[in-house]
Amino acid sequence: MSESKEIESHNPPASSLDAPRRGSIAATEKGRWERMWPVIACGAGLFSDGFLNNIIGPVNSMLKKIYPDAYKHSSAQANISSITFAGTVLGMLFFGYTSDHFSRKWSLLASTIIIILFAALGAGSYGAGGSPTGLLAALAAYRFFLGIGIGGEYPAGSVGCAESTGELKEGTRNKWFILFTNVQIDLAFFISAIVATVVVLITGEGHLRVAWRLCLGLGVIPPLSLLYLRIKLQEPEAFKRESLANAKTPWLLIIKFYWFRLSVVSIIWFIYDFSAYSFGIYATSILTNLLGPEAPLWKSLAWNILINFFYMPGCLAGAFVADMPSMGPKKTLAIGVVLQGIIGFIMAGCYPYLNKPENVAGFVVVYGVFLALGEFGPGDNIGLIASKTCATGIRGQYYGIAAAIGKIGAFSGSYALDSIQRAAGDDVIAAGRNPFFVASTLAFVAAGLVFLLPHIGQDTIDTEDVKFREYLAGHGYDTSKMGLGSVASVSEVNVKGTEKEPGV
Repeated sequence: MSESKEIESHNPPASSLDAPRRGSIAATEKGRWERMWPVIACGAGLFSDGFLNNIIGPVNSMLKKIYPDAYKHSSAQANISSITFAGTVLGMLFFGYTSDHFSRKWSLLASTIIIILFAALGAGSYGAGGSPTGLLAALAAYRFFLGIGIGGEYPAGSVGCAESTGELKEGTRNKWFILFTNVQIDLAFFISAIVATVVVLITGEGHLRVAWRLCLGLGVIPPLSLLYLRIKLQEPEAFKRESLANAKTPWLLIIKFYWFRLSVVSIIWFIYDFSAYSFGIYATSILTNLLGPEAPLWKSLAWNILINFFYMPGCLAGAFVADMPSMGPKKTLAIGVVLQGIIGFIMAGCYPYLNKPENVAGFVVVYGVFLALGEFGPGDNIGLIASKTCATGIRGQYYGIAAAIGKIGAFSGSYALDSIQRAAGDDVIAAGRNPFFVASTLAFVAAGLVFLLPHIGQDTIDTEDVKFREYLAGHGYDTSKMGLGSVASVSEVNVKGTEKEPGV
């Protein structure tokens, strides 16, 4: 049935779960661009996350060449790589609360300004007395605060993007959400690899102090480009209707209703980020070891471009498959992680052959397929699932908690990968393949967990809001104060399919 026919239907609903088809957020009177640009403004900020997280891999390689002693006797590489994740976790939890209890728009604007400020400060880091230790400490501190800003992109930006896609044409909503969230992250991974290579080629390896600052400084451009759109942004229609900003939050009922679902989503996200971010950050280091210490830095960075390119076909394919009626987000995620696990075990078994300089092309291709499958499955769909398996009133906090646990996985993965490699000692083969054994095993665990999640359809945001309202009302909670007071909820629909006036 077409969207217009669904809106015009006058059949009396058998239950309030039918109401979203007539009173859904897709029924708002807006033009195509009015519906689309909030999706772009909210979601595309994750490009900053991808760029600023991935560029630190090449930057770490540069700093290691500039300050070999500081890196040799400390965990500077892991600290600078991982400290952003610690800030991101804090940002996700903080902005998850503010986006639900105050405003999606203003939470998003605040996170954007923090990213711009600390991306700039990080590029200009100077140590106390010019010492390498002081410089690395200053960079780590700025990266932490940068992470707080990046954290806001998830519970404010991605959540706003998901709610805005509910106003788009049915059958395209999952695709547009993915294209302006995970695809943005992966595109940023690819672009950051190109930027690092081009900057090093331009400056030369004799001027890496300029190169690493320039790489970080360019990270200011993406959030600046979205600032105007975000200033003009309005609250999503779903948030206007179902917000708990003006109502008492029923914490105990929320926990009873969502604790199991949130736990499953969080564990899957933990597993995905454990693999995706740790492998992404260390890709440059892996290639440097594979190519040998005598190889110029630009060569490992150039191979890194190809590795990051493989993210793109994976995430783009997943975006379209997730909207196929026969597939959907759950099946796409499960298929992606199962295939990734298989490829990971193959890589681990073949690592003695792949770990030879003459086979670097084969290593990059197989490794690239491993990464592409991760994006096709969990990369594209875990954020989509997190945004659509809970009600609008607590979506920011639900999403923020799940994403924060995911980032703890990324944080853990950065240290775990380093520890796994160190534990292998002088055994180069074990140091290279053991991380793939761990990642592949976890991928199969994630695949099993997917089937514990509910079905996710095109109108899940609407139906979930109605189910949640019915649950709250059934337990004595007064739902009349939900929403911002300017529009009716999806369940306030009469038998003719028209919305009641607020308060009626």
